[in-house]
Amino acid sequence: MVHSFRPAIAMMALFTLLLGLAYPLAVTGIAQLVFPSQANGSLVRDAGGRVVGSALIGQPFAGATYLHPRPSAAGDGYDAAASSGSNMGPLNPNLAARVAESAQTIRAEDGPGVIPADAVTTSASGLDPDVSPAYARLQAARIARARGVPVQQVQTIIDGQTQGALLGFVGQPRVNVLLTNRALDARFGAEG
Repeated sequence: MVHSFRPAIAMMALFTLLLGLAYPLAVTGIAQLVFPSQANGSLVRDAGGRVVGSALIGQPFAGATYLHPRPSAAGDGYDAAASSGSNMGPLNPNLAARVAESAQTIRAEDGPGVIPADAVTTSASGLDPDVSPAYARLQAARIARARGVPVQQVQTIIDGQTQGALLGFVGQPRVNVLLTNRALDARFGAEG
């Protein structure tokens, strides 16, 4: 009876080695050769080489001198270990209250103007690193005031950090919050 299981055991061992070891090592090696930055998490480093974040994961910025990210439902704000959306439906009174509170805060900080949806809603992961160009432009006057520079200079940095849709048609234009804030610090000096 053991003889009849030998071919099956040998095939299981072969597939385990191929799919459990060889394939992951090959894919990892190719990724490291072709896309080393992305394969290592798209880490952003300061001038001294210290990691300050990832271009793929949102993080909080609250100071008036910085571009603010969209709200996060991930734990205590941008907690990758608690990544998830709020799962609140559009008729949920808690969601309506949170959106109204966020809109009130934005009006107080950034003044009048149309508030884009991403300014008051969380992403599915709660870790979205990007905001819409409309939300970034809404914040330009506050950032310029807080930094004591002309609003056009801040707008130029935001425009320079705006990325179009992938391949021209996949997704929406976006502005990476971390990279934009680093560009603001590089141009006008670090704040705080």
